[in-house]
Amino acid sequence: MTVTATSVGESDRMPPQTAPTARGSRLLRLLPAAAAALSGLLLYVSFPPRTLWWLAVPAFAVLGWVLRGRSWKAGLGLGYLFGLGFLLPLLVWTGVEVGAGPWIALVVIEAVFVALVGAGVTVVSKLPGWPVWAAALWIAGEAARARVPFSGFPWGKIAFGQADGVFLPLAALGGTPVLGFAVVLCGFGLYEVVRLTVQARRSGNLRRAAAVVGVAVPMVAALAARPLVGDKAENGTVTVAAIQGNVPRLGLDFNSQRRAVLDHHARETERLAARVAAGKAEQPDIVLWPENSSDIDPFVNPDARAVIDKAAKAIDAPISVGGVVARDGKLLNEQILWDPVKGPVDTYDKRQVQPFGEYLPLRSLVGAINENWTAMVRQDFSRGGEPGVFRMNGAGIGLVTCYEAAFDWAVRDTVTAGAELISVPSNNATFGRSEMTYQQLAMSRVRAVEHSRAVTVPVTSGVSAIIMPDGEITQRTGMFVPGSLVQEVPLRSSQTPATRLGVLPEIALVLVAAGGLGWAAVAGARARRAGDA
Repeated sequence: MTVTATSVGESDRMPPQTAPTARGSRLLRLLPAAAAALSGLLLYVSFPPRTLWWLAVPAFAVLGWVLRGRSWKAGLGLGYLFGLGFLLPLLVWTGVEVGAGPWIALVVIEAVFVALVGAGVTVVSKLPGWPVWAAALWIAGEAARARVPFSGFPWGKIAFGQADGVFLPLAALGGTPVLGFAVVLCGFGLYEVVRLTVQARRSGNLRRAAAVVGVAVPMVAALAARPLVGDKAENGTVTVAAIQGNVPRLGLDFNSQRRAVLDHHARETERLAARVAAGKAEQPDIVLWPENSSDIDPFVNPDARAVIDKAAKAIDAPISVGGVVARDGKLLNEQILWDPVKGPVDTYDKRQVQPFGEYLPLRSLVGAINENWTAMVRQDFSRGGEPGVFRMNGAGIGLVTCYEAAFDWAVRDTVTAGAELISVPSNNATFGRSEMTYQQLAMSRVRAVEHSRAVTVPVTSGVSAIIMPDGEITQRTGMFVPGSLVQEVPLRSSQTPATRLGVLPEIALVLVAAGGLGWAAVAGARARRAGDA
């Protein structure tokens, strides 16, 4: 009986010993997935409106730990979780007025590119100097995301989270690809330094030194690039006024009251004219209104034309007016150069129109899913064909309308076409008080450094700003308040290396990524042949 009792007692005690072990094992298996999602969330926290740019480095360090040495299938899943953790909160503004469906759909698609990068990183992680190959793969993923589908969606480029960071001068050296590459390389390199330090007994000093170099080189390069960032006038200066008229109501109905948005901007311009006449504000040489600042077509509505004429004459300066214009059967998102004497004398038609906002891809399919979405975009906007540079009081003002600021080519060819100052007229009224406007403002700061140009950001409802060529915001408005910003800014014509090189740095990094994948494939094939032998 004693033996039996002892056996039963031991049996009773077994489950409490094995169950925690099994649960612990399951938790350990879930740890990489949780770490991937949380590191993606950490990357999101590094983006504006927060100034925690440095968090991008540990975010990629954790991603390196999650991916290194795993199978490509595991990398695919873990990369997807990282993408969801990053993009879900970053792009939540896309569903502010249209609901969660489009927001979730966009993130689900965009995260696929991150998943593919994750799979690629696992493949190259077995190579010497793997952080270099892995960082190049990330930039290759961004390059793909900026082009497909529907002409791409570059929002969330790593460079756009670095407007306050020490790496920012690298934008002048090689644009957003080089800036982003440096940040990602620093993150992966940081993980490699930690890994080799922990395994110090099994790794040589040379390998540890190489890992440290991977972290140090981007920082040293950023310091070396600082002389490329200058804000001195080369072609004189111009006094610019950025007008924020505000909108009568938030959301998709911001322009439902006829001519109200136009009246708001004309009224704010006339207020500025009164302050100039009273000696309380400087006389502007040029005036910049936002995208959609004229909510009715001034070419077919005489009352709209009269309102703009009156405002231009009051301020006695040419105005760049944003309007929706119907011409030759086309609907155009247009900037109109309005002279106080001659009226409209030049136009620029937005070239990178926004899918599902300004035109509807797959219209019949989308309509079959939800008729309300097709009703919101009744007619597709047409694309312009030429970069826009207005000559305003002798200054070359480059126009980059709202969504276009996210695209490298759309900003660069405006500068190469003669822009001495860049204007980014925008309408963020449909996105409420979300982080979207701050994310877009950070893009404009990066563009200022990338091309060494002052940038003005007139927005219907805020945040409007004036940015110097070194990326510093010198003036800004609040959100959903009327206001005007007046400042003398430098005109510049020299081109940074990033401007001159254009897409070449991105192509080079894509080739580096392809080279890493090719090397890994050859090494894997050799290892398999050796194993078979």
